[in-house]
Amino acid sequence: MVARSMFHAEQQHIEKLIIEFANKTKEQLSKAVDCLYKADVAKAKQVIDQDKQLDALDHQINDEAIVLIARQQPVARDLRRLVVALRISTDLERMADNAKNIAKATVHLGSNPRVKPHSAIREMKEIAIEMIDLAMKAYEYEDITLARRLASLDDMIDQFYGTIMKELLEEKATDPEEIQHVMQMAFSGRYVERIGDHATNIGEDVMYLVKGESLDLNE
Repeated sequence: MVARSMFHAEQQHIEKLIIEFANKTKEQLSKAVDCLYKADVAKAKQVIDQDKQLDALDHQINDEAIVLIARQQPVARDLRRLVVALRISTDLERMADNAKNIAKATVHLGSNPRVKPHSAIREMKEIAIEMIDLAMKAYEYEDITLARRLASLDDMIDQFYGTIMKELLEEKATDPEEIQHVMQMAFSGRYVERIGDHATNIGEDVMYLVKGESLDLNE
C-alpha cells in the first residue's frame, strides 16, 4: 500500500513537471513572436539561451519516468500514463525548439529587416497557445472531448500558414538579402504551424491514454 502511494506521488510529480514545461513553452513562444515583430535581436538571443532550461526539464521528466517504469514495472493504465508523459514531454521539447527557431530567425533578420512580419503569424501564435492550454487540460482531466477540439484549431493554423505562404511567394524580391528575409518570415510561419501539429499530437496521446488505442485527430 505504501509502495502504491509512493508510485502515484512520483507519477503526479512527473505530471506537474509536464504542466510546468507547457507553461514555459508558451512563454517562449510568446517572447519569440514578440521579438520577431519588434525586431528585438537582444531579446531573441535571450530566448535562444533560455531553451537550455527547457531541454533540462525534458531530460528530468524523461529520467524520472524511465526510473519509475524500471523500478515499479507498472502495467495497463499506469504504464500508459508514463508512456504518454514521455511522449508529451518530447512534443513540448519540439515546440520549444520551434520557438527557439523563431528567435533565431529574428537574429538572422537583424534589427532592420527588409520584410515586415506577416500579421497572420501573431494570430497563429495565439491559436497555438490556446491549443497548448487545451491539450494540457485534456491531459490533466483525461478529457477526450477537449482533445478532439484540437483538430479544428490546427486546421485554422494551417489555413493561416497557407495564406502567409501564398502572399510571401507573391513578393517581388530580387535582392539576395531581401529574398533571405522573405524566407526567414516563411520559416517563422512554418515553426508556429509545427507547434500546432505537436499540440495535436498531445491530443492524440490523451486519446491513447483514455481509450488504449492510437487515433489520428486529423482523420
